[in-house]
Amino acid sequence: MTDPLFQPILINTMLVKNRILMPAMHMNMAGNYAVTDRLVDFYAERARGGAGMITVGYATVDELSGNPGNIGAHKDVYIPGLTRLAAAIRDNGARASVQLNHAGRYNHTMLTGGRQPVAPSPLPSRLTRETPHELTIPEIGEIVEHFAQAARRVREAGFDAVEILSGTGYLISEFLSPLTNKRDDEYGGPFENRIRFGLEVIKGVREAVGKDFPLLVRVNGNEFMQGGSTRRELQEYAVRLAYEGVDAICVNVGWHEARVPQIVTEVPRGVFAYLARGIKERVAVPVIASHRINDPATAREIIADGQCDMVAIGRALIADPYFPEKARSGRDRDIVHCVACAQGCFDNLFKMKAVECLCNPKAGYERTRELARADRPLKVMVVGGGAAGMSAAIAAAERGHHVTLHEKGSRLGGQLLLAGAPPGRGEFRELADDLARQVALSGATVILGSAVNGTLLNDAHPDAVILATGGVPITPPIPGVDLPHVVQAWDVLTGAVTTGRRVVIIGGGAVGIETALLLAEKGTLSGEALKFLLVHGAEPVEDLYGLATRGSRQVTVIEMLDELGKNFGRSTRWGMMQDVERYGVATRAAARVVEITAGCVWIENGGRIEEIPADSVVLAVGTRAQNPLQEDVAARGWALRVVGDAQRPAMVFDAIHQGFMAGREIG
Repeated sequence: MTDPLFQPILINTMLVKNRILMPAMHMNMAGNYAVTDRLVDFYAERARGGAGMITVGYATVDELSGNPGNIGAHKDVYIPGLTRLAAAIRDNGARASVQLNHAGRYNHTMLTGGRQPVAPSPLPSRLTRETPHELTIPEIGEIVEHFAQAARRVREAGFDAVEILSGTGYLISEFLSPLTNKRDDEYGGPFENRIRFGLEVIKGVREAVGKDFPLLVRVNGNEFMQGGSTRRELQEYAVRLAYEGVDAICVNVGWHEARVPQIVTEVPRGVFAYLARGIKERVAVPVIASHRINDPATAREIIADGQCDMVAIGRALIADPYFPEKARSGRDRDIVHCVACAQGCFDNLFKMKAVECLCNPKAGYERTRELARADRPLKVMVVGGGAAGMSAAIAAAERGHHVTLHEKGSRLGGQLLLAGAPPGRGEFRELADDLARQVALSGATVILGSAVNGTLLNDAHPDAVILATGGVPITPPIPGVDLPHVVQAWDVLTGAVTTGRRVVIIGGGAVGIETALLLAEKGTLSGEALKFLLVHGAEPVEDLYGLATRGSRQVTVIEMLDELGKNFGRSTRWGMMQDVERYGVATRAAARVVEITAGCVWIENGGRIEEIPADSVVLAVGTRAQNPLQEDVAARGWALRVVGDAQRPAMVFDAIHQGFMAGREIG
């Protein structure tokens, strides 16, 4: 049977070998706008992995359009670096393109050397809190020319195509949206005026690169901004782009400040393909769907169903650069799937760091973290089969060591299985399975139901030991904590215990919030039930919303700090806290639990004592390291590494990276 994912496609004069596009994502790996070895290595690996086309960027068109961490395309001096990047992608089998963009009011004076960002209207950005300079008509013309000249440089550098970013809340979409465009001249007001700037950019670029050079545009299918452009307007804009000679349209979703989650775990796979379909039905050029397409089955389905012609697979190729080749060769189950945590790929950008990946410790370190074969294979024992232990075993085995992984439980996964229990977090359970598969492929031996002790250490007599024994939940010294209706969050998440109707959760960190949402969804409509009732008109829409968000539990979260969910990544936290409100979870921040009794929890909040009724009390106050073997192993003089929560409780990201580095550094 023909695989729709691996059919060639023609975009203008460019033949792409398959339907997988790696879209532009800001890597923050450029150095003062210049292409670096790190950037070249990163994209060369994705090209080797089998992507049909790779778009890098975004790249700048002038010095107000981005920052020095972006790839520069605004001066001829950057052409040699661009040439090297194009060659690295093309020489490894993929088509290469560059996305050009202007940040508009999303730029920040801190990143522009103190120069004021620009926009169609002087409206403060909700992201930067800064008011931009309102562009004059001559300045608008200059920016159009900047786009054209940057595109000319892209072609001169040897790229196969150029893409213009015309969405996501950046400059072109700021002109397009009535929310940010309040002009009363020929660039503002009616739809025809608001699309003028975007169309002028396209015309200028087409003139600069010629009619045979592929020109793509990335547009919003929906801005998800109240008072912004409508979905119908954006479809009409796409029609006009195709009429003006655009060769393909890549459809993304939302502005950066939109309140609809776009890239995180709770977003269902392929959910935004309907936006690509809405445009594909109106244009004759290839249309590319994007966002949360992280497995071949989803990609094949939306192409086969006629919703798009290609798929943009971005963060999934950060997690596993060989995703395309594995899918092409029938090895779908060998793929390490992106969990959409956004911790390394998006949250790092807020920290002014280069992109990394929770799932793939080598992402962004393709050269410096290469797993070279060991000069002398060692006998390595890994104790603990959670994220850290599996990562350590994979790295050590790939170096050629003889690795045995001992796990006292009946399956590998550890706390990944807990992380994947709450609604919308199932990707973490899949990651547990993915890593277990990678352990098997690495050649490491796995022994389940194996609690390591001194006798086993004596019998095994390894050359090196990696301890990844994890952590255990903390029980706080609160009066009444030993009552029978007090349980640990871990037991709730694994389904080992059930709770009563009124639940108080002590601890408002990530585990507490996830447990609260798991319980708050008990008794709500499933997605399947909601669709059935909606399609058949069984209940009014507003009633269905209530039935989908109000369950059978009354949940309250108590947190000593002044904010809840502080240990979530930035990209995840805001959505999770929206869900806390949406599902009716009550919260008490800056509150201290005084006592637990048979039917309530007493707290001190703002100097007042408050009684909260509780049929069940759930403890989610943190984790402490569990590491009973360290002294014994150290006393034997064997090489020793301690990783993950066994060293210090932290995030899954830290556990996987620590495990990888421990396995890599053995021998």
